[in-house]
This record gives sequence, structure tokens and C-alpha cells, in this order.
Amino acid sequence: MVRFSNNIIGLLNFATFVLSIPVLGGGIWLATKADSDCEKFLQWPVIAIGAFLMIVSLAGLVGACCRVTWLLWFYSAVMFILIVLLFCFTVFAFVVTNKGAGETVSGKGYKEYRLGDYSNWLQKRVEKSSNWNKIKSCLQDAKVCKSLADDSVNEVAEQFYKKNLSPIQSGCCKPPTSCGFVYVNATNWTSTTTNSTDVDCSRWNNEQDQLCYSCNSCKAGVLANLKHDWRKIAVINIIMLIALVVVYSVGCCAFRNNRRDNRNGYKGGYA
Repeated sequence: MVRFSNNIIGLLNFATFVLSIPVLGGGIWLATKADSDCEKFLQWPVIAIGAFLMIVSLAGLVGACCRVTWLLWFYSAVMFILIVLLFCFTVFAFVVTNKGAGETVSGKGYKEYRLGDYSNWLQKRVEKSSNWNKIKSCLQDAKVCKSLADDSVNEVAEQFYKKNLSPIQSGCCKPPTSCGFVYVNATNWTSTTTNSTDVDCSRWNNEQDQLCYSCNSCKAGVLANLKHDWRKIAVINIIMLIALVVVYSVGCCAFRNNRRDNRNGYKGGYA
């Protein structure tokens, strides 16, 4: 009878293998159907994750159920590397998102965001043209500003100023308050002569596919949103780390069982 630890590893990896099929399929579908830069940007990470899950789960499944020692060794080594990488990423996520917060604007229900308030590493990522073009494509595809405009139809300036805008809506869909532009609607503002030194004032455009997508405030809004998401992901990663350590321990147990069985001849029983 197959040992208990081998059974557990076999079941876990069978479930992971089944999960990898739709993930890999989704990546392949994106590769063939993607129309925008946003969708194309997602396809390769999804394919890589799906292929990785499939290969590792197959190694663990075959190694545990067929008692192939070298496959379990490979599986345990990959799991150890994954634990180390996940731990490093979790620490890194907390460090790079430690700086940056929205600034309250007097008389407004929303906050505004400055790119310089965030870590240098994050700033460099969004300032790189190739990265920002993909992010901008995603924002346009998501129609974040269009939804804001639709929700604000027939609102006067006083009503709009009281709205609780998301960081991306605040940074990308309207000009900075310091520019002193006159409100027409949520995504349409009349420029005025201003003494503001904010470079975003000259970057604002009422064209719906431009708006403030090239502004530093938009990049800051994206980073504010990223900071919030990464903090949540970091908490999830801690839970995943605990689960991976448990699975790794069971995998090591199964690997030890296989080596002992190969040395002494398999006689059944549990361990």
C-alpha cells in the first residue's frame, strides 16, 4: 500500500495539474485572440504560470504515486526555491510600497497623488515608456474615465468636488487641482492662465483617449492602486508560504520514504 505522505502529495498535485489546464488554456487563448497591448501583456505570464504548474504538478504526481525518487527530488527542490522566492517577494513588496500616500485637497472629497512620494524603484517602472504604454492601454481598455464620466452626467462642479474618486480616477481622468482649470464635466475642463509649475497642466487634453494618461499624477494614481493591491497580495503570500512549507515538508517525507523503499525493498505500510 502506498504510504500516506505519498498519497497526500499525489492528491495535491493532481488537483494542481487539473487547475493548470484552464490557466494554460487561458494564456493560449489570449495569445491567439489578444487585440490590445494590455491583453498581449498578460498572455505570456499566464502561459508561463500554467506551464510551470503543469510540469511541477506532474513531477510531484508521478514521483509520489510511482515512487520515482529523482522526480520527487526535483519537485522538492522546486518547492524550496518557490518558498525562498515567495518570501523574498513578500519582503520586497512591503519595502517598496512603504512610501507614498494621497494628499487631502481642501474642499474636495478626493485625494490627489504625487509621483515623487513613491519609492524610486516604483517610479522608474512607470516612467519607462514601454511599461507605461502597456499600463495606459490597460487603463483605456478598462474605460475607467468613461465610467466616471457616465456616473457624473449632469453633475455641477460642487457635486463633482465632493465625490470620493479612486486614485486612478483622480490622477488620470481630471487635471490636478493646482492647475485651476474650470470644470465642465468629469472629463472635460477649460484651461485657464495659471502660475502653477505642475508639468501636468500642459499635459492635460480633453480628448477622451488622452485626458491625463500621460500625466505624472496618473502614474502616481496607478502606484497608489498598486500599493494597495500589493499589500493585500503580501498578506495572501504569507498564507501561501505557510501552506507551501507544509506541502514541502510532506514532499520531503515522501522523498525520504522512496529512498528508504529503494534501499530496503518496498514492503507496504504507512509513515
